[in-house]
Amino acid sequence: MPRKYPIERVRDIGIIAHIDAGKTTVTERVLFYTGISHKIGDIDEGTTIMDWMEQERERGITITAAATTCFWKPADSGIEHRFNIIDTPGHIDFTAEVQRSLRVLDGAVVVFDGVAGVEPQSETVWHQADKFKVPRICFINKLDRIGASFENSFKSILEKLTPNAVALQIPIGLENKQEGVIDLLNMKAVKFEGDFGQIVKKEEIPENLLEEAKKWQAKLIEKIAAEDEKLLE
Repeated sequence: MPRKYPIERVRDIGIIAHIDAGKTTVTERVLFYTGISHKIGDIDEGTTIMDWMEQERERGITITAAATTCFWKPADSGIEHRFNIIDTPGHIDFTAEVQRSLRVLDGAVVVFDGVAGVEPQSETVWHQADKFKVPRICFINKLDRIGASFENSFKSILEKLTPNAVALQIPIGLENKQEGVIDLLNMKAVKFEGDFGQIVKKEEIPENLLEEAKKWQAKLIEKIAAEDEKLLE
């Protein structure tokens, strides 16, 4: 029997991005970590779940918006939620497909290339999401690549898309020294172990990164407080 969920525990989430920012790869990871797939699909091998059309697998790009469902139980609440995930095309030729998807979303994850930052199609889909009032989380991907810069990518979001963005996590190391992230809300270092990074470990923040983390956390608190008069006081 299919699992039933009240409407408040169901979310329709879109994954949107410029072409080659790693959007489909991120979606494949979500499906793997939530137990929907038992092998991570690879775009180069044409084995992804989301790019199911022959043309998509041949070209390594997403052409149609594909939908799938996964389930997640947050450790703090223990209550399972259902996520309907829509992987949208990143190529400018298929913008209409993205627009159709945005009309039905509760929220979106916007994926950025950690080397390139905001790219032209990221701007297009961002403004489309503004139009439909879709709440967004920014995910800066590919920080393990040569030339990656979290600060430059984040700065490009502030300058080109919205001055209201806040960092919830910062990376521990970059390029081949990328080891994990610092969670600025809980002030913990988060590392991913196992063959596919599926084992999540939370540790104390390394001493040499503590001051930097406190600076980013102060910016986060300031931005949140600015939205609430009581908090600001």
